[in-house]
Amino acid sequence: MVFKCKMCDATLKFNPGDSVTECEYCGTMQSLPKYDDERIGNLYNRAEHYRKNNEFDKAQALYEEIVNEHPQDADAYWSVVLCKYGVEYVEEPGTNKRVPTVNRTQYTSVFDDENYKEALKYADEKQRSVYEEEAKEINEIQKGILEISKKEEPFDIFICYKETDENGRRTLDSVLASELYEILQKEGYKVFYARVTLDDKFGVAYEPYIFAALQSSKVMIAVGTKPEHFEAVWVKNEWSRYLALIKNGAKKTLIPAYKDMDPYNMPMEFAHLQAINMGELGFQQDMISGIRKLMAEGDSAVGAAAVTASINVAAVLERGFLYAEDKNWEDANACFEKVLNVAPQNAEAYLGKLLVDLQVTTKDGLLTCGQLFDQNANYKKIIRFGDTEIKAFIERAADEGGAGAREQLYKDAVWKMENSIMPEPLRECQKVFESLGDYMDSKDKLEECKQRVKDAEEKKLEDLYRFNRDLMNQNDIDMCKRARNFFQDNAGYKDCSTLAAQCKTKIDRLENEKQREEDAILKNAHRLADQNAYGAKSFRKQRNKTMQWIELGVSAIFLLIICIVYLLESCS
Repeated sequence: MVFKCKMCDATLKFNPGDSVTECEYCGTMQSLPKYDDERIGNLYNRAEHYRKNNEFDKAQALYEEIVNEHPQDADAYWSVVLCKYGVEYVEEPGTNKRVPTVNRTQYTSVFDDENYKEALKYADEKQRSVYEEEAKEINEIQKGILEISKKEEPFDIFICYKETDENGRRTLDSVLASELYEILQKEGYKVFYARVTLDDKFGVAYEPYIFAALQSSKVMIAVGTKPEHFEAVWVKNEWSRYLALIKNGAKKTLIPAYKDMDPYNMPMEFAHLQAINMGELGFQQDMISGIRKLMAEGDSAVGAAAVTASINVAAVLERGFLYAEDKNWEDANACFEKVLNVAPQNAEAYLGKLLVDLQVTTKDGLLTCGQLFDQNANYKKIIRFGDTEIKAFIERAADEGGAGAREQLYKDAVWKMENSIMPEPLRECQKVFESLGDYMDSKDKLEECKQRVKDAEEKKLEDLYRFNRDLMNQNDIDMCKRARNFFQDNAGYKDCSTLAAQCKTKIDRLENEKQREEDAILKNAHRLADQNAYGAKSFRKQRNKTMQWIELGVSAIFLLIICIVYLLESCS
């Protein structure tokens, strides 16, 4: 597994089983996630990517998905905390050290956050120390932000927009926001417009002033001319926090304002809101009129917004079902989730999510889908929250749509049960009969299957018992160890406990015999080596003598030749 540093994104080095490690690049001590599932690892990687790019909402959704599947993962809970408070780690000038900054200030102290408490609950001692130290830093930063924000005068309206494009040039959004600022200022409203409001705050953190403005403003106008401008990290950071305040009961109103784009391409979170087209003639007068009413009516404006939301729920549902028809499951599910965010008991939205789960394109397609879904969580929600008509339909669909699948499941399970002798496939059949409930004689088959599982397990154990008795009779250490392990694991069956002890005695004997054989072989090898050494020495001695005689013989022959030559010369 490869983990990246939460601060500098360097690859972390750690030992298996470590719960914390220190980044060798930035020197930050941090906790490590715990998982053995590749899919969870991919979720972590995606979530970390979003968090490091300050896309805190996307990251938080993925961390919460991890928490749902691994409710004892301390690091996942801590990561949710980092997202909720918008913690970004920035490099301290002149050093490699990374220090936290808070981009999503809240009145709730991090120490009181439920996810922080869960992180401490499931953390080991080392992890807990890391979390407590970081939480202390985050809490101090929050206190400083809240202290500054208290001194700020309240705002009436917050204009949310993207100031510059990817090339650093001023956007059309900024120009439109500037025009709105001038108009609203003339109307007597105190308006938060970053280009002007934060102009004298250069070189300091903006969060205290943004936080104060979000909290005090009764209206936010989110301006955009392109879908990606609405989704820009810091733009979304502002409007998503504002929506969260509304969701938590704050009497505020968010007005999306767009120009030169399709309103259906605005963020899904805006689907239940009444948007304004800034390209239409007279939009400024309409907006001013609406804002005056909101400021004057207060609570009644909230009621009007609720009516608007309920009207737009139908439109979002329609979009979701259209996405399902096109098999665009991700966008379809997003639509249905948005509806449930504002109407958590909407049975139609749960019906849409059921289509996504089963990947059935239409409501009527459930009648012939050939799948069992009466245990599906969304099906149960439809039954719980639906009216008489939708309940009747979904129950009929579950019956008719699952009829073919139910029959085939039953037939396959019966065949497998009657033709299996091993417990594993029989257990699978047992699960099928349990899921079929009252279908035909499934309950009787279930009882029969349970008995077959029991018989198969007993037979398998007996077969393994005999097999391992044969293994222990072989003069092989590995085979005896394998048999011993089986008998130890099944000490309560027959005489397994006694046989395990016999195996141990035999293993000790075989290992002693093997050691003696190895010692004898080693001793014989030393003896042969000594003999070879002596033979080599004798050979060298004899070879030296032979060479001496050869040298003498050659010398004698040479002298004889000289003498013969001398005599021949004398005679002549």
